[in-house]
Amino acid sequence: MSLTVPVVRLDHGADLPLPDYATAGAAGLDLMAALPEAEPLTLPPLGRAAVPTGLAIALPDGFEAQVRPRSGLALKNGLTVLNAPGTVDADYRGEIKVILVNLGSEPVTLARGQRIAQLVVAPVTRVSLIESGDLQKTTRGSGGFGSTGLDGGVGSR
Repeated sequence: MSLTVPVVRLDHGADLPLPDYATAGAAGLDLMAALPEAEPLTLPPLGRAAVPTGLAIALPDGFEAQVRPRSGLALKNGLTVLNAPGTVDADYRGEIKVILVNLGSEPVTLARGQRIAQLVVAPVTRVSLIESGDLQKTTRGSGGFGSTGLDGGVGSR
């Protein structure tokens, strides 16, 4: 499936390339930091910031864009998207910013044009909630966090 999404490069991101897929099988477009050239951003351990991308998009109704972490930054530096996945709604027209947090033990410095996150566009299903006095019974029932166990073997639940 291919979808055309209008994009505006804001002044502070005008010289950066548009997000693109790194490989033919990639699900996400790579978002880049639209930081000032002479002002890299250093996130100390547990530090967080809304990093500008210099982009605004116009998603069609029925779609959202999810801002997701980049696995390499997460593994190597402990850098992740704080509200992962961040959601860009179809009716939002402002700049896409990536809320990054440094969960690592060392400061992480980001430079202009560095790939900082992925943008995955997905369809949205809208639901209508109807109040019910009873819910259909399931094997799991109301068992919450950890209720299905940790062992992947058969019969471990």
